[in-house]
Amino acid sequence: MSWRILVLPEADRDLAAARDWYEQQRKGLGLEFLDEISAAMRVLEQTPQVFRLYFRNFRRLQLRRFPYKVFYQIIDGRVYVFRVLHVKQDHPATLPGL
Repeated sequence: MSWRILVLPEADRDLAAARDWYEQQRKGLGLEFLDEISAAMRVLEQTPQVFRLYFRNFRRLQLRRFPYKVFYQIIDGRVYVFRVLHVKQDHPATLPGL
């Protein structure tokens, strides 16, 4: 079964900001970051339930190469990506529902 992934606007803004920052560090690095995100999304399409609950109903997937985590929930057979945050950010304070 392939799960449907829905990236919410706040996560989309997180991705754009991280991409832009990496691109400023080195040309092409922003695209490499997005490639890593694409790989993470493919994992979530196949097996989102393998990642443990982290906070309330949120699960997280940590990227391998970049210090970012994808925070998501499984709701009604879909995977909703709420945020994509740097590992040093205060995660619970930035997740909705607090």
